[in-house]
Amino acid sequence: MALPYSYKLSVAPMLDWTDRHCRYFHRLLTQTALLYTEMVTTGAITYGQQDFLAFNPEEHPVALQLGGSEPDAMARCAALAQERGYDEVNINVGCPSDRVQNGSFGACLMAEPVKVADCVKAMKAVTDIPITVKTRLGIDHQDSDDFLYELTDAVVAAGTDQLTLHARKAWLQGLSPKENRDIPELQYERVYRAQKRYPDVPVSINGGVLTIDDVKGHLAEVHGVMIGRAAYQNPWLLTQLDQLNSLEQSTLTREAVVTAMIPYIDNHIRQGGRAWHVARHMLGLFQGMTGGKRWRQYLSVKGPRASSAEQLLYGALAFRDDHSQHVSSLTS
Repeated sequence: MALPYSYKLSVAPMLDWTDRHCRYFHRLLTQTALLYTEMVTTGAITYGQQDFLAFNPEEHPVALQLGGSEPDAMARCAALAQERGYDEVNINVGCPSDRVQNGSFGACLMAEPVKVADCVKAMKAVTDIPITVKTRLGIDHQDSDDFLYELTDAVVAAGTDQLTLHARKAWLQGLSPKENRDIPELQYERVYRAQKRYPDVPVSINGGVLTIDDVKGHLAEVHGVMIGRAAYQNPWLLTQLDQLNSLEQSTLTREAVVTAMIPYIDNHIRQGGRAWHVARHMLGLFQGMTGGKRWRQYLSVKGPRASSAEQLLYGALAFRDDHSQHVSSLTS
């Protein structure tokens, strides 16, 4: 049976990182990868004073990652997301932070598979777009395949369109969210087994994916791959994702991406924003390249006070290329 869910490559939802400015930037680098929002809670959407569903049309395909645990609230927010034009809504069953636990959602929901399944059913009843689930492999000492399958069997039966499995368990007590991204060991084989268990459900793997060779290796075992911090810290990696789907070599250059970001940043400034809101996501654009450190230094020093995108970005390019300019000159 052919898998109906088409997205094989994606950029993970990352708090404070994958906002709409970051996603606009990332879309310049990849036309094929699905982009995820930061996690947005049902409470923020329902009661927040700002528009938590805003995104740029250029971001498509884009998915809303939704945090919550009450089926009615999840369904209302999923319906709103579809009305606004999102291509997917993803349920967060993986975040281990204390704040999320206190709200009774995120990774702690792994212990409540029926509730998650009820959310899937309620959301699918009012939408036509994919409803998906992102989870860990377990929580604390509950990290067996049997424990994982209680959740995944339930949401598959409820009709989830896709599963993303972060190939680590989460420690709800004793580790910070940052430590939870590294300390629990990666267990890729368990994700591979899950794909075999659900041959008709697309399973995407997340966690520790650093290179295009990593992506290729995982795609031999599962339907999709989600890249997290590596895509943010070295965004040029995203250009290689498109090349997996094309025999043509990309002609895109980093300098062309810089130029393309100028009107977007200037428009953000005209609307009352700051250049730094956008430029901070571009720090890693020259990661691993000659002058990459100087690019980051210039943006970090000049960016927070910049009022012109052209001056900031072209200034950073010039500083990157002209090694006769000393770092000390940035603060003079």
